[in-house]
Amino acid sequence: MMTREEIIRMAREAGLAYGSDEKPLGSVTRFAALVAAHEREACARVCLEEAPSLDGQLCATAIRARGEK
Repeated sequence: MMTREEIIRMAREAGLAYGSDEKPLGSVTRFAALVAAHEREACARVCLEEAPSLDGQLCATAIRARGEK
């Protein structure tokens, strides 16, 4: 899971700024969580498609679990 500082750094790299009159960090943090969840699920699906065996299932489960930390 990304830290608050990582989210702020990446948001600034993307051209988003922060301050009293700018976007609240909460909405950016939620957006970052949604993007990360989408990417985790895409990676888990690749595991299942490329290795439909138990190894692929274990890999997919491990990737999905990263969102629960």
